[in-house]
Amino acid sequence: MTSKLDLVKAAYNAHLWTESPLIHVGRPNIGCTEALLSRIRGLCERKWLSNDGPLVQEFEQRVAEISNVKHCVAMCNATVALEIAIRAAGLTGEVIVPSYTFAATAHALQWQEITPVFCDIDPITHNIDSAKVERLITPKTSGIIGVHVWGRGCDVSSLVEIARRRNLKLMFDAAHAFGNTHTGQPIGGFGLAEVFSFHATKFVNCAEGGAVVTNNDELAAKMRLMRNFGFSGYDNVIYVGTNGKMNELSAAMGLTSLESMEEFKAVNRMNYNSYRACFANFPGISLIDYDLAEVNNFQYVVLDVDEATCPISRDQLIQVLHSQNILARRYFFPGVHRMEPYKSHYPNANLLLPVTERVTSRVVVLPTGTSVGAADIDRIGRIIRDALTKSLYETLRLPRNIEIGKSFVEIEY
Repeated sequence: MTSKLDLVKAAYNAHLWTESPLIHVGRPNIGCTEALLSRIRGLCERKWLSNDGPLVQEFEQRVAEISNVKHCVAMCNATVALEIAIRAAGLTGEVIVPSYTFAATAHALQWQEITPVFCDIDPITHNIDSAKVERLITPKTSGIIGVHVWGRGCDVSSLVEIARRRNLKLMFDAAHAFGNTHTGQPIGGFGLAEVFSFHATKFVNCAEGGAVVTNNDELAAKMRLMRNFGFSGYDNVIYVGTNGKMNELSAAMGLTSLESMEEFKAVNRMNYNSYRACFANFPGISLIDYDLAEVNNFQYVVLDVDEATCPISRDQLIQVLHSQNILARRYFFPGVHRMEPYKSHYPNANLLLPVTERVTSRVVVLPTGTSVGAADIDRIGRIIRDALTKSLYETLRLPRNIEIGKSFVEIEY
């Protein structure tokens, strides 16, 4: 017997406009193809593909300069970078983190048998709520990991004060925040260390890559050992380690991307402003704000859907957009605390995370980057306007709550 959900999905699939181009969140910025190919030809001629090659060294130097820090330790991806930074910093027991983040932030702890303790977020910034951190500290707490969500800096000064007073180690997941500033200072030098992502979805990317930046000499030296099996020189292992190295091909992509970094920022900001103008008078929806006094990469266009005043739900809006091949995303849904193994370990965590619960039900991330232009944004605006006036929504007749299917796009946050 055909279920109601099957009928809904069939109706949804029947409205896919396959002749319309796919526009999705996280489409990679490439930069100058000729510059990339020139770097690849050079590394092929050198036959030096990994093991701290010249392109990786140059990439580390450039990232350190942009972040105004002493050390950048490039890694194969940001998840491994988090794991190595956590281990090198000596975190143990419990570490306080937000649940409103990509799963890797918690997994990097859990993987090393460290318990992530989920803290609620600020309703405006979507960053960890520093006012709620202290009540979560126990004798087992060894540190705090803040996340600069959407590239907007955490309440660093309050977190630093708590960490100093309670003798805790403070680190930051800065996956969204490369090239940004907080209180006028480049993000990268806060806390003991900060971790950047250079995944394909990031505005500056290495196809796959990450890095830890720090001003701590001892920590940097330890992480360099740990990312290369603990080798110190030839045939001399002096520390336990793993294989977390960035390869030369990834560094070639990263350096090429860095050369176009300002262009990417300019395109992102122009797209953001176009979206803002487009949605100026839409009922029940608004874009999150960026502090124009700070440098920001504008790589996320984040729509907040207030169901109390919006004619349709967030998930209905997502379905309408997907039906028109606009592959918008629910970011950090449903919250790490509702993912395994955490939802089994802490089945009632939602009671302590009311803001996180609310934000995960409201947020839509829209496509931007160099593959999105003014005509695309105008089309997206028209689709949303139609949905809000129910012309398209009534055609699709979607229920208010429906499972959002997995899109065949880059899925890392």
